Amino acid sequence: MKFGIFYELQRPRPWGPDGEERLVHEALDQVELADRLGFHSVWEVEHHFLEEYSHSSAPEVFLAAASQRTKRIRLGHGIVQLPPGFNHPARVAERIGMLDLVSSGRVEFGTGEGSSQAELGGFGVTRELKHNQWDESLHAVVRMMTEEPFTGHDGRFFSMPPRNVIPKPKQKPHPPLWVACSRRETILEAARKGIGALSFSFVEPEAAKAWVDDYYKIIASPECVPAGLAVNPQVAVVLPFMCHEDEQTAIDRGIDGAQFFGFSLAYYYVFGKHQPGISSIWEMFLKHRHEYGFARELIRADDRPLGVKLLEEGLGSLRGSVGTPAQLVELLSRYERAGVDLVIFAAQAGNNRHEHICEGLELFAKSVMPRFAEREEMHQAEKRERLAGAVEQALARRTPSRAMTSEYFLSPQGESGPVGTVRVYPQSSPAPAHAAAANGRSSAVLGWLVRDRTDRQIARMMPFLAPVIFKGMQRAFQPQLSRGFSGEIQYELYSNGKSRKWVVRIAGGRATARRGTSASPSVTMRMSEAVFARIAAGIIPSMAAMLEGKVEAEGDLNLLARLGEMFGAQSGF
Repeated sequence: MKFGIFYELQRPRPWGPDGEERLVHEALDQVELADRLGFHSVWEVEHHFLEEYSHSSAPEVFLAAASQRTKRIRLGHGIVQLPPGFNHPARVAERIGMLDLVSSGRVEFGTGEGSSQAELGGFGVTRELKHNQWDESLHAVVRMMTEEPFTGHDGRFFSMPPRNVIPKPKQKPHPPLWVACSRRETILEAARKGIGALSFSFVEPEAAKAWVDDYYKIIASPECVPAGLAVNPQVAVVLPFMCHEDEQTAIDRGIDGAQFFGFSLAYYYVFGKHQPGISSIWEMFLKHRHEYGFARELIRADDRPLGVKLLEEGLGSLRGSVGTPAQLVELLSRYERAGVDLVIFAAQAGNNRHEHICEGLELFAKSVMPRFAEREEMHQAEKRERLAGAVEQALARRTPSRAMTSEYFLSPQGESGPVGTVRVYPQSSPAPAHAAAANGRSSAVLGWLVRDRTDRQIARMMPFLAPVIFKGMQRAFQPQLSRGFSGEIQYELYSNGKSRKWVVRIAGGRATARRGTSASPSVTMRMSEAVFARIAAGIIPSMAAMLEGKVEAEGDLNLLARLGEMFGAQSGF
């Protein structure tokens, strides 16, 4: 098991005229010390407007500074907020690439979507769509870091024409990918995407074991389809931290900071009513901590095994890894047995003092870390061997990288094609087209009508576009490729809360299209009218649309895979 340190950059009020500057420089001193002591990684958050809880709005700047004061420690984004309202994906890719070069290849690329109203509302990111935005941006950033050139993106939440996004990271194919997790469901999604799980839920070791077991079960299963070009099978947990030979001293130095960490987190995400620039969370904490489950009196120096969360007499209290070296060895051994790969310590919390944090890190490195170092090397070697086959199979399930298949030029006067609509396709297959676009003239006309239009504009055009597309499917149908199939294909196209349904019937060597509903379709496909039109025009690849969740399909999926060839295209529907 490896160990890291974690920074929200907390500064309870009042912080004074130089409070934030001192906070940043003390944190950098701590990172430099952790590097010398042999800690694996430092993790820095991205948060906005969360006064007292987190003054870390530009982690790439902090981590770049840390890179120049350190030699070995890994530099973790814990996390970058990926919805485009926070960060345009190209800017994320550029910053990750530059930081990886500046640090000589030490970046860990943690991602997330944000969830506090202060941040979501401040940047206009909607709670209902933020997860989908994270997902779309994650895949786009990976492509930007690995495609040369990036072949463009025309998605639901952002569009971008082809560009060579530079600089590329030093680590190949890209830095390890992670996602912030606070629930079991997110950890399972991390496994499905083959990326590391950063758990911020203060989970007990015994509960962590169930999460870890489920995570690695999915990593080794067909459910794992990597979001990146490499798999990063890792589970990390975050714990409050303070270490001293005397337990009472450790408590006195660290428990208020640990509990303020939990209180201020709950304040912004659960119960707080905040007045920007006015509210004092520290004062509320001191006055109301007991009411919100942070009872100070439950923390006693009695040399018992540590519990991350203590429950007693109907009350609760957060402790984490605040104790003696012996207590930390016992607690961390339980995480090790649970299969956790990385424990990250939040030592800089509340008003914890800089010198106490440094002393705690030094004592931990001397008295605790060596107990785990030898087993860590053996654990990693065993895990690589155990997962090698599963990782290879998972990567084989991933859609290949894309390459430009059409000429594209930039000039001082403009570009060779409308922004966001250049046709790009996987390297492993020729340019796909919808059946209605199988013949050149109809494809050119449909592309001219659809390209560079907004979703709303396309929806307005669909009353006359849809009949054209389905008539084109009838003309393009190739009965010799249907392999004797007879049946109906249901299309459900939606826009602005309304749905238009079409049925394509294949029988007697012919394909006929009509409006309406099939009683027993062999395949049903659901997508927005805009996505349907762009696939038909050859602007976006049909299979890419499915993999990105823009198309839902049910029924005979083997038939679905053959629809393209049946209608004269080499893939698509």
